Amino acid sequence: MPAQPSPTTRVLLLAGPSGSGKSSLAARTGLPVLRLDDFYKDGDDPTLPLVEGSDDIDWDSPRSWDADAAVAAVQELCRTGRTAVPVYDISISARVGQDAFSVGRTPLFVAEGIFAADIVARCQDLGLLADAICLRGRPSTTFRRRLLRDLREGRKSVPFLLRRGWRLMRAERGIVSRQAGLGAHPCGRDEALGRVAAAAAGRHRPAAGPAGTAGAPVPPPAGAALAPRTAESDV
Repeated sequence: MPAQPSPTTRVLLLAGPSGSGKSSLAARTGLPVLRLDDFYKDGDDPTLPLVEGSDDIDWDSPRSWDADAAVAAVQELCRTGRTAVPVYDISISARVGQDAFSVGRTPLFVAEGIFAADIVARCQDLGLLADAICLRGRPSTTFRRRLLRDLREGRKSVPFLLRRGWRLMRAERGIVSRQAGLGAHPCGRDEALGRVAAAAAGRHRPAAGPAGTAGAPVPPPAGAALAPRTAESDV
């Protein structure tokens, strides 16, 4: 079988707990952004996991998400610059359509979502990875931001959102630790923006394996421009 051509574009994977500010940071970079949350499984999928001790679907488990489809989309974007992506409605837990998505000729795009760290190793093995970041902050701030967003967007019922919010706040440090173990470098917003700027300048930083992180922080190159800050609308 002939060797695959080298990708003309690479991906920066942006992970972090739900509500950590991923969507806002991704928008601020000015780069094309692939929403990995659109690769959730439908709510009637029999393989969906449940929260232990309840009948709630565990939407924070990687088993609620189609990693194979997400990796295929990332690979196609890196090889061809375009792909078809599902349109997912979180409020009804279902895919409601499909969109064409293009990154044009940009050498870098962002793929953001709470499960982005779960595909670090696969993207690295495929030669697609520029960097992998786990955005972190204070659990109390993440809780507030996530709850206000989810209530505003009507994502789920209020009791479900409160149960999920308290559970995630207690688990947040473990979530960050797990994602770091998968190869995503844990850091705050400013360091993350510096790493994005470095990757956009072509200083790719492949992530380490399960026991490590993605490397030491690199300051943004002189003159590197990022888009103006946007309102918080985090995933």
